Amino acid sequence: MHSTDHLAASRYARMRWNTPLSEEHAALLLRRLDVRPGARVLDLGCGWGELLLRAVAAGGVTGPVATRGVGVDTDETALARGRRLAAERSLNRHVAFVMGEAAAWHEPADRVLCIGSAHAFGGPGAALDALAGVVRPGGRLLFGEAYWQRDPTTEAEQIFGTEVTDLAGLVEAARQRGWRLLHLSTADQREWDDFESTWLAGRQEWLLTYPEDPRADQVRAELDDRLRQYVGGYRGVLGLAYLVLGR
Repeated sequence: MHSTDHLAASRYARMRWNTPLSEEHAALLLRRLDVRPGARVLDLGCGWGELLLRAVAAGGVTGPVATRGVGVDTDETALARGRRLAAERSLNRHVAFVMGEAAAWHEPADRVLCIGSAHAFGGPGAALDALAGVVRPGGRLLFGEAYWQRDPTTEAEQIFGTEVTDLAGLVEAARQRGWRLLHLSTADQREWDDFESTWLAGRQEWLLTYPEDPRADQVRAELDDRLRQYVGGYRGVLGLAYLVLGR
């Protein structure tokens, strides 16, 4: 494989999912999501759909009523990875990956995942409004969204915008829109450090393998900027909350 192909493939290569989340925490969220046999599961802004695949598997695909899932995203490379993962786990007959805008999807489901994708709807409030029309009555929503753990630096606000609120504000936004909170947990520091490290790691490894590539200087600068922003700007400042919500 040429170094060009390696660079494209390396971007998310070391990431299990594109969010700060440990295996143990993910298992907890899936238990709280409570996917039932025969349920329809929808992941909006799914990436390669690792959590979606686990949710469908947790619901069961071998009984008389199989659980089915749909992942929606605009990243064709990520969707292709999701299809490969589904095939490897014999879930390709039960999970479909669809190219499309998350905010344009209107087909309802019993369990909906929307993690780090509220921006596609115009922000957390708009997302919670729109998702009310996608979660079937009696269903559940796993909503993952950023919040300020403490007062943000000017740099952090410039990176993430002024719509980010504190945790109390995020929970209140859900309550005001008719959602009931069934579970709340937040990413801890080790999950954040692992997320940021693995986000960088694939391309850091590419740099070490292809230091003379014409794009190496640009990639090195991008990665160094991200690391500086994280360690000096938003580490311990930006949080990520996981809310399991019902209506």
